[in-house]
Amino acid sequence: MFKRTEEQPQQRALLTGQRLRSYAFALLTRRDYSKAELIEKLNRYAQNPEEVKQLVEELSEQNYQSDQRVAELTLASQIRKGKGPKRIKQALKTKQIENDLIADEIHNIDWVEQAYQLKVKKFGEEVEKDPKLKAKQMRFLQYRGFDLDVIMKAIQRRSD
Repeated sequence: MFKRTEEQPQQRALLTGQRLRSYAFALLTRRDYSKAELIEKLNRYAQNPEEVKQLVEELSEQNYQSDQRVAELTLASQIRKGKGPKRIKQALKTKQIENDLIADEIHNIDWVEQAYQLKVKKFGEEVEKDPKLKAKQMRFLQYRGFDLDVIMKAIQRRSD
């Protein structure tokens, strides 16, 4: 509808000091950001990248921003969505968060049970004999990020 022409350059006031801090708090009140995400978001509007890094470190020290919290929320969200460990690690990598932050939580989850519940929800409880349908179940669970040994246990499992 409206076209930007050469005579109308994009004007954007660059933030510094208290205005940058206020913007950071405004972002963090809406949702949790990882350090890398917050730095990237603030750098779009900041005048000085060093000031952004210093601000984000300060917010992290005061626990307004926490990579640990973001990692835990991401883990819980991905599990609710029926994602396996590979997809969860990929989501953390996208947010530029270390897997080490939730390594213990990932290892304590019963992935066979998670995969089985997902399989039951999508395909039912019956253990499939037909190779094509079994392969379809395997592909589905693989896409969701489960390891092959977990998938095999889940699709062979019977409801007792």
